[in-house]
Amino acid sequence: MIKIPKAIITKSIIAGLFSTVTIGALTLLTYQTTLGLFLAASFGSSMVVLFGFPESPFAQPKNVFFGHLLTALVGVVFAKYIPLPIYITIALAVGCGVFLMILLNVVHPPAGGNPIVMIVGGASYEYLIHPIMTGCLIILLFAIVINKFLLKKNYPLK
Repeated sequence: MIKIPKAIITKSIIAGLFSTVTIGALTLLTYQTTLGLFLAASFGSSMVVLFGFPESPFAQPKNVFFGHLLTALVGVVFAKYIPLPIYITIALAVGCGVFLMILLNVVHPPAGGNPIVMIVGGASYEYLIHPIMTGCLIILLFAIVINKFLLKKNYPLK
């Protein structure tokens, strides 16, 4: 029988619980109000970083917000203005998004998938506002309240 350390079990429960609460709020806003779209597929991956590893540089608000916004913008630009076969467009857009996140020091690994979703889904510039910007702001609000005030963690890092 495998013995899992109590600290790992606790961390797992906390991350799972607060991921559920945060994505639940975004889902509720999306499907039970007329306020717009608040969900992006990559937000699920962001939960792992924000609630499992909030001390990571990749979990810091600047990285979360601008990493998602930048890669989503790259995806929309490639979808609208790069007339290449989709298998080339997607590859170039992901590479460009990764390049820009690293160059601009806003790396958030879950955001690396945004160009794929933007291109496959044919997203417009409006998608950058709803759900990317508004969703990120809500996610970060939850992350700060939960990590800093409820869990008493040093989040965001200074």
